[in-house]
Amino acid sequence: MTPSHDHKRIIVIGAGITGLAAANRLTELATQRSLPIDVTLLEATDRVGGVIETQRIDDFLVEFGPDNFITNKPAGVNLCKRLGLEGELLRTNDEHRRALVVRKGRLVPIPEGFELMAPRNMWAMARSPIFSLAAKFRMWREQFIKGRAWNEDDDESLTSFVTRRFGRQALERLVQPLIAGIYVADPDTLSVRATVPRFIEMERSHGSIIRAMKAQKKAKATAGVEKDSGARYSLFMALRQGMSVLPRTLAAKLGDRLKLNAPVTGLSRLLPDSPRWRVSLANGSAMDADSVIVAVPSYVAAGWLRPTDDTLAAQLDTIEYASSAIVVMALRSDQVRHPTNGFGFVVPSIERRSIIAGSFVHRKYAGRVPEGHVLLRAFIGGALQPELMSKSDEELISIARQELGDLLGLTGDPSFVRVQRWDRSMPQYKVGHLSRVKAIRQRTVAHPGLELAGNAFEGVGIPDCIASAEAAAERVVDSSSNSRNT
Repeated sequence: MTPSHDHKRIIVIGAGITGLAAANRLTELATQRSLPIDVTLLEATDRVGGVIETQRIDDFLVEFGPDNFITNKPAGVNLCKRLGLEGELLRTNDEHRRALVVRKGRLVPIPEGFELMAPRNMWAMARSPIFSLAAKFRMWREQFIKGRAWNEDDDESLTSFVTRRFGRQALERLVQPLIAGIYVADPDTLSVRATVPRFIEMERSHGSIIRAMKAQKKAKATAGVEKDSGARYSLFMALRQGMSVLPRTLAAKLGDRLKLNAPVTGLSRLLPDSPRWRVSLANGSAMDADSVIVAVPSYVAAGWLRPTDDTLAAQLDTIEYASSAIVVMALRSDQVRHPTNGFGFVVPSIERRSIIAGSFVHRKYAGRVPEGHVLLRAFIGGALQPELMSKSDEELISIARQELGDLLGLTGDPSFVRVQRWDRSMPQYKVGHLSRVKAIRQRTVAHPGLELAGNAFEGVGIPDCIASAEAAAERVVDSSSNSRNT
């Protein structure tokens, strides 16, 4: 059906969390503003959620993608509230709320208060066996090292920033593995401005990260705000029955607006001078739309847009992606000698191991693992070890069993093992990333009715994707409303 001049059709492509959130926001806005909008969400596969995938295996609740989302970015919690899922939010298990890092083949607790790249608690850092005495002194001395003068578009690699502020050992022993656990990235090329901009602001405003943290602590004390006081949510939250509840709930709400098994093969202007778009499908059919929100990896979007705008396609292709795999392993508790007393661990690349990190599912969230069992996840690949992704599933399982066995003291055979590969799923925010995104956004303005959303641009987490999706939906609706009023 072709919509009338006043009746707008908006097509969203890709039913990962970004596309689902975009389509949902479009329907919300259409209802709130009484707008005549038809929304269609196209998904190439037979399932929704993208990298979010939960399965129940025997009595285990298994996440094969992200197992939670951060709450200090509000888009995730806010969407759950609007969907009626607030009561299903599950906080982390406070009893085991700590993380470990591998140090010379042993799992060592990360110092209390260490915040991604900086120590809030200097005494805890001083007592930690992770760093040498010289490295501890170097980190303490950060507060006396002159800060860099930052301009708006300046950027720096993680390696450069951390070694300049805290020294080489801070980078190699803790910051690199912590960041790798999020971005599976190479610190030599990872953009500080795109990934941890608040540390730039700390240096800019106080000349030192440690001095900035002290100032923040003093300000909270002056305001009478104590750590975690009155906090409604923990820093990380999950959904009680698994993260897939979120995309499934969105899909159910969209109903027949969602079209599965509908792979897109092309995206072009309906006519060279037309503001409308044509979406070509693999079955040979096509759908016309007034606006299109593209919520797929940037390299996929580049392929579709190249015939329309080769420059925009080339810009999208500059965003590189890394691949990774997750090996999930279930065992009885008596098969694991290590107490697994934390949420998991990260592995510095200088340890020369074949896993990036490991997580202890049975410690992190309640109700996911039957009594007397453990559930482990090992993360493999990433930007620093891409060659491991060419190995077979059997080889990846062997790597995970060897590494986890060495670090945790595993014995016997697992109850089950599963492998999940995520090929080219994690965009790499390399130095200059925000400038590249700015250029892409500026180029997209030349194509009315086209919006690009997803983890390739302003953030890789679930709340980032939701925020990106909802902003795109709001721009589309605002544009449609403006066109009706002119």
